[in-house]
Amino acid sequence: MSADNRKVNLRDLDINSIGSWPRQAQLVFCGFVALLIVALGWWLFVRDKGNELEGLEGQEQTLRADFEKKQGRAANLGPLKQQLAQMEQQLQQMLRQLPSRTEMPDLIVDISQTALATGIQNELFQPGPETKKEFYAEKPIALRMVGTYHQFGAFVSGVASLPRVVIMTMHDISLQPKDAKTNPNARIGPNSALELAGTVKTYRYLDEEEAAEAASSTPAGAAAAPASAPAKPAQGGA
Repeated sequence: MSADNRKVNLRDLDINSIGSWPRQAQLVFCGFVALLIVALGWWLFVRDKGNELEGLEGQEQTLRADFEKKQGRAANLGPLKQQLAQMEQQLQQMLRQLPSRTEMPDLIVDISQTALATGIQNELFQPGPETKKEFYAEKPIALRMVGTYHQFGAFVSGVASLPRVVIMTMHDISLQPKDAKTNPNARIGPNSALELAGTVKTYRYLDEEEAAEAASSTPAGAAAAPASAPAKPAQGGA
């Protein structure tokens, strides 16, 4: 039996003279060293790359989902633009139903005359300076009217039947019995005299020149619609 095939005793091996070890022991030692190098290499380099790979895979999924979402939006962009153009066209048509700049003075007179025609007393009916917004102008009217509940109802109905669309919003409006200040027990009744006081605003559309001027002077983020919470608008046919 050769020396290489003899049973190797680890105690007989000298680490300082590996070259004199039996071939079998040398092979085992080299295999152990190689395994140790592979393990250290994995621990020092491959493990961190694995964590990085997992992070990149997660990022890939996020980017893929974001891409699919944006791709869906892009596919609907054409129909959305068309829908937006139709909405803008409808808005312009609705604005054209509002009074114009030349019709506004006559409209204010019509509102005042409608109140008188229903028997309401106009103790105060004072139009104020108008304020231009992005595509419309609002004109406040300070008023104080005296009439019955039914007369006020007829007034609203009369304004709604005017030949132009009329939108009126109410601001700081109070409705109380006429003699409420002198009679604390006064109550609102169908035929009792009522006093309506406050401010209403009516609106007109701006022509192209006015709209361009208003758009150039409107600060960014300014409201593009009546800011106050309107009462139920009174509208007449166009």
